[in-house]
Amino acid sequence: MSHHHDLGPSEVGSVVLDLGGNQGALIIHTGRDLHGREIEISRADLDGPRTHSAVRERHVLDGVFHSAVYPDLEAGVYTVWWDENTSAGAISVRGGCIAEFVWPASSPARVD
Repeated sequence: MSHHHDLGPSEVGSVVLDLGGNQGALIIHTGRDLHGREIEISRADLDGPRTHSAVRERHVLDGVFHSAVYPDLEAGVYTVWWDENTSAGAISVRGGCIAEFVWPASSPARVD
């Protein structure tokens, strides 16, 4: 399910990631057109709940970009959901590392 939020920008140093051991993080890079949209992810190998994060404008030393950040993820393969039923892709999160996923420019083919 896609939700939309009206969120202000995230400033430099406002996101803290606790990395190490079996804990990693994921950053999904998007365009500004997704600002405020929640993107869901779930473990690909577990039949568990989805986690979501809103796309926010991020002000960093190199400029401004838009992304959703998922801190404190257990290492494993995650499905990134385009919508409630369609996968946008998969990404492997390793402990102690930040995985990065680029949001597709167009809707992936839906498999029913």
